[in-house]
Amino acid sequence: MHQDTTVCPQLHVPAMRDIVLPTEEEEPPGTGLCPQSALRPLGEQSVHPKVVRLPAARLARTTSTTRRFRRRFYPDVDDKTWNDWQWQVRNRVRSFERLDAMIRLSDAERAALLRPEGKLPLAVTPYYMSLVAPDDETQPLRRTVIPCAGELVQMAGESDDPLGEEHQSPVPGLVHRYPDRVLLLLSDFCSTYCRYCTRSRVVGHGRITPNRTRLEAALDYIRANPQVRDVLLSGGDPLTLGDDRLEWILSRLRQIRHVEVVRIGTKVPAVLPQRITRKLVTMLRRYHPLWMSLHFTHPDECTPESHRACAMLADAGIPLGSQTVLLRGINDNVPVMAELMHRLMRMRVRPYYLYQCDPISGSGHFRTPIAKGLEIIRGLRGFTSGYAVPTYVVDAPGGGGKIPLMPEYALGHDAAGDMLLKNYEGDVYHYPDGAVEAKKQQIH
Repeated sequence: MHQDTTVCPQLHVPAMRDIVLPTEEEEPPGTGLCPQSALRPLGEQSVHPKVVRLPAARLARTTSTTRRFRRRFYPDVDDKTWNDWQWQVRNRVRSFERLDAMIRLSDAERAALLRPEGKLPLAVTPYYMSLVAPDDETQPLRRTVIPCAGELVQMAGESDDPLGEEHQSPVPGLVHRYPDRVLLLLSDFCSTYCRYCTRSRVVGHGRITPNRTRLEAALDYIRANPQVRDVLLSGGDPLTLGDDRLEWILSRLRQIRHVEVVRIGTKVPAVLPQRITRKLVTMLRRYHPLWMSLHFTHPDECTPESHRACAMLADAGIPLGSQTVLLRGINDNVPVMAELMHRLMRMRVRPYYLYQCDPISGSGHFRTPIAKGLEIIRGLRGFTSGYAVPTYVVDAPGGGGKIPLMPEYALGHDAAGDMLLKNYEGDVYHYPDGAVEAKKQQIH
């Protein structure tokens, strides 16, 4: 059967004739539930780089917690099936009954699960569910994915769209906040839904789908705005699309000459590491420069499976950065945050941003005072390597963008014009700032 192709001067990439929409309201785009071969295979095969493996003693295949969970709840599922990302997506825990069979639900969790007014659906991959403590409602990972009554309470200053994305969206699913970059939402589907999600107003409801008409409109907008040099793909989670659908989007962006950098924001390496396959990374490395922002929240997410997923991405030449949300009772102390940053670095993920939790509706039980974030940065800076210290930012409500915050290290000038600087130990030092200014005036 004849298939149209569009040839780019730089790339030989077949064109997609169409994108088939999901058949259910909240189903993953591009999994086994939808056609997978909308593109013909590319003629050239990339050579995957040789990987130097860590000794088995240092990097186990999985955790004992996951093994016990599998024996109890999935005794007939073999390793090949368990490690199939599409199986993981199809078998997500999505109902009260299934969840109730796996963990001992608290009264607060039951209240949230049994009340229909919650905006964000429940979905957890079997893999990530294996990391959730069955008998401890205060466990950090459990609190991030299991609903509780706190998310039904709206506090002062909270809103469904605190960042004002709806007002900065020139075409559906595209946000243009900063002059030289745009955010393109590919879908509203995630394999696992975080209870503190900034886009809880839209994700999981089937309102943003990866249909061709919408995506072409977004691509047309990018083509018409040559100041856009950086495109961030987000959602939902872009990596829940099948390889062919994702490649269709990447290939179209690479045909726009003024798009210099493409970034992908994803939590897949933490909640669905099985998605990072050799086929996927071979495809991704065709579209460099490609960057990836990963979403890790707690050290317990840094499992052998996540480690291998990050290693495959890094070996494909994709720079990895972590965007961590500061969450009360989950990672809001220096020891936990330092351990997370150190584990990320061992996985070749550069700590990038530490986000103050956005004031979305029902987020009060997650949010900390800003002073807590400054305290954590103060406890990291100087006490660990600079690469392990993220930038603490507040995404300004109303669409003001990210505002970096730092502890007070510059104390001002003394009478002689020296800058007074406080180091990580609290000691004050003089920098001869005034001498530099005086010398400059003499020269002029």
